[in-house]
Amino acid sequence: MRAILGSYDSELTSAEYSPQLTRRMREAEDMVQKVHAHSSEIEAQLSQALEELGGQKQRADMLEMEVKMLQSQSSTAEQSFPLSREEVSSLRLKIEELEGERSRLEEDKKTLEMQLERFTLQGNYDQSRTKVLHMSMNPASMAKQRLREDQARLQEECEQLRELVRALEHGGPVPANLEAAAGLPSSKEVAELRKQVESAELKNQRLKEVFQTKIQEFRKVCYALTGYQIDITTENQYRLTSMYAEHKADCLIFKATGTSGTKMQLLETAFSRTIQELIELHLLHQDSIPAFLSALTLDLFSRQTVA
Repeated sequence: MRAILGSYDSELTSAEYSPQLTRRMREAEDMVQKVHAHSSEIEAQLSQALEELGGQKQRADMLEMEVKMLQSQSSTAEQSFPLSREEVSSLRLKIEELEGERSRLEEDKKTLEMQLERFTLQGNYDQSRTKVLHMSMNPASMAKQRLREDQARLQEECEQLRELVRALEHGGPVPANLEAAAGLPSSKEVAELRKQVESAELKNQRLKEVFQTKIQEFRKVCYALTGYQIDITTENQYRLTSMYAEHKADCLIFKATGTSGTKMQLLETAFSRTIQELIELHLLHQDSIPAFLSALTLDLFSRQTVA
């Protein structure tokens, strides 16, 4: 076995190892360069991080110094003005109340000044400083006296009227003094007036009955003489129905126009549309309502006669 191994070692030469060793050396050198580059990069990042850490530390030191200064200032201010928030709020409320009180007092002052000015214009004065002499026949005193007398008289009349109202509510007789005071007629006069009212109402009722009878009579006479029954439908409208009408619904409606209501205007109906020839001849051309009604009566009469 030693001989075999020696033969293998003798067969391999240095030339056969040289390319592999060269390649391995180059790879090792490349790896060393990469390690050096990575190490340089890490050193650069480390130095940058150290610089930033130094800046942050300086900033932290400055902030710590500012905090200490603010704490010292706050303690100084608290020592100078030892007031809590509650005390400050109460002082502010007190100031607001005082401001409101001042505004109210100013308004009261203005009101009092206006009242004083009005009293001065009305003639009021300070009795401790001014002395006023009154005349024996003072118009103001006389007017006040008349006012008191009128007030007493009106109050007495009011009491009498109250008693009168109570008597009338109970339905009893009105006392004589109250009748004279209230200016009411006596019971006899009241009875006579009631009789007169009843007589007038009876006469009015009789006149209405006579008037209704005369109206019915007049309508019958108009119907018998003209052949038309005239009815009032609404205000200023009249319905005419001929006694020779073929249907009950055949009617004419006229409307009174003008200030006195003497001018009549024919309104359109279902029946008027069937007699357009008579309307054009007697109303449009001749402008005669009586001629139109007469012609219509003759036309309807002739229809019934022919039938």
